[in-house]
Amino acid sequence: MTILGEIALWIALPVALWGAVVSFIGGRTGRSDLVLSGERTVHVLTVLLIVTSLGIIAAFLGNRYEYLYVANYSNRELDTYFKVAGLWAGQRGSLVFWTLLLSVFASIAVFRNRRRNREFMPYVSGTLLGLLSFLVIVLLFADVNPFEKMGFTPANGRGLNPQLQNYWMTIHPPTLYLGFTSFAVPFAFAVSALLTGRLDSRWIAVTRRWILLSWFFLTIGIIFGMRWAYEELGWGGYWFWDPVENASLLPWLTATAFLHSIQIQENRGMLKVWNMALVVITFLLTLFATFLTRSGLIESVHSFAENLRIAYIFLGFMGGLAALSALLIVHRLPSLRSENQIQSFLSRESAFLFNNLLLLGVTFAVAWGTLFPLITEGFFGETINVGPPFYNRVNIPIGLLLLALMGIGPVIAWRRASPRNLRKNFTVPLAAAAAALAVLLLTGVRHTMALATFTISAFVMTVVVIEFWKGTKARARIAGEGVLRAFASLVKRNRRRWGGYVVHAGVVVVFTGLAGAAFDKAVVQELAPGEAVTVRSAFGNEYRLVYESLSHSRPRVAENAQENDWRWTALMTVYRNGERVGIVRPERRFYPVMDQASTEVGIVSAALEDLYVIPQDVDLDSGADRVVFEVKTLPLVPWIWSGGLLVAIGALVGLWPPVPKRARAAQRRGVRSPVPAGASG
Repeated sequence: MTILGEIALWIALPVALWGAVVSFIGGRTGRSDLVLSGERTVHVLTVLLIVTSLGIIAAFLGNRYEYLYVANYSNRELDTYFKVAGLWAGQRGSLVFWTLLLSVFASIAVFRNRRRNREFMPYVSGTLLGLLSFLVIVLLFADVNPFEKMGFTPANGRGLNPQLQNYWMTIHPPTLYLGFTSFAVPFAFAVSALLTGRLDSRWIAVTRRWILLSWFFLTIGIIFGMRWAYEELGWGGYWFWDPVENASLLPWLTATAFLHSIQIQENRGMLKVWNMALVVITFLLTLFATFLTRSGLIESVHSFAENLRIAYIFLGFMGGLAALSALLIVHRLPSLRSENQIQSFLSRESAFLFNNLLLLGVTFAVAWGTLFPLITEGFFGETINVGPPFYNRVNIPIGLLLLALMGIGPVIAWRRASPRNLRKNFTVPLAAAAAALAVLLLTGVRHTMALATFTISAFVMTVVVIEFWKGTKARARIAGEGVLRAFASLVKRNRRRWGGYVVHAGVVVVFTGLAGAAFDKAVVQELAPGEAVTVRSAFGNEYRLVYESLSHSRPRVAENAQENDWRWTALMTVYRNGERVGIVRPERRFYPVMDQASTEVGIVSAALEDLYVIPQDVDLDSGADRVVFEVKTLPLVPWIWSGGLLVAIGALVGLWPPVPKRARAAQRRGVRSPVPAGASG
């Protein structure tokens, strides 16, 4: 199977190049046979890349250590689960996986549009096949061929990075890749619209679900990565403004801006140039994330670069795409003029535009902080690191403004908001925010940013709840339905709008969880078996952890295991306010093959906070089994994961296909929708 995979990869290159060429020629000349050939090529290429990927997985499962990629990211002791995940564990395999996902999405786009949007499809196919051709060329000729063999076959492989041997890391990269690659479809439709001159809102309507799909995958991919960092890196946090973390955030920010600004184009015929530019920028940022992870120019726990050649190749490709896209936009500027102008600062258009400017402000700040060390090293020979204080100082105030706009933009009127509109929509939310602020001050909260976050969150959440309540009540009155049925019908009839409100509610919960970091508490103490450490949380809960015992052993029994392989595990019983709530087993592990240690933390979660136990040091030589523990209470961290789940649910509501108009009409008449001829009941 591995040999078949290598052959399939070589066949994929001429297939992709052929499809790209005939698609563009077919679109230019109007030859439907060439267009059809290009579309069929997309499906053939997908099959070839599936075979290629299966070949890599077969090499991992078969312990084929003559292959350089397998030898570097696997060994005989690695669990089968992680061997399958080896496809995206390193640079070579992840590029194959990236290419595979892009081809799958290209096939879906071609299949779904086989009988519609035919004026766009030649250039859509050509653009996607052009991107795939580039990626296959990189795989074959840029020293990242996953099937490269060594001159010998080692007895065992080097193994997978211990920090990657975690459940969340096996699903975090694929989810992000799904977000990155699916955005290629909106980009391809935008290029097609520019080439054909069809620059009304139709290309946006065609790609709206693709944009939301990409945003959904990017969102949950980032949340999964935060969860991995929280559990695996052993420092009690979930976001460190690492360069590769930043690279995944950048396209999410611009995609979020695009999702908001297309509403202005659809409703008011404005921001056409802006939207076209945002599509191009977002796609380029997905490539930038790929470049940064593989460039070798940055140090990151997420990075798996092996050579610099690929960095220059990606930079050149990104520069060429940016130049061609800019030329196309400039060429079509007369057709991209806005049909209307903003009439008032107090309007939904202004709120959405301000929202976009703030999102791009965060994008620039994050990009600048990420690239600044590279710039200073390249021009001045001195590396100046940009740490979390810079990002927090710049982005937290902007983030709070964005949070406030989530409660303003969706309910303020189009064109010009009247005093009546403002009073009707904002009196109760502002009163709720003021009440929340008063309660917080009375309970002793004095942290400025936390106060601002909780107060604004109360305002936005009140707006969301009121909108759902008003809509449900109106639906119940008009249709004569019960509250629950009216709520379900309300969401079903306009999934895009109400799914957006659910997303906003989820973001509010996430922001609230992030603000809890202002009240973290920590205790560092050395313990012997039988001793205890006590820490009190910001919510007044007292945690007492009794250190029961320590076990230490080699992590695996294998012929090639080295004598200094070790793992030690502490057993601790946890009491909250005197009541036993669980057991934690924090660990330290050492992997001599990679000369690397890892930490497995102990976590006890409650509704409002987490108890987080970090084993820092152990004294095994004295025989006393004394261990230094850092014990933290982290308020509202569980809300981050709950809010992320709520955001995902909202995005899925927006993605869910709407009820067809005929079916809705039949439901209103109280009759069953007709079954199409030939359909089975």
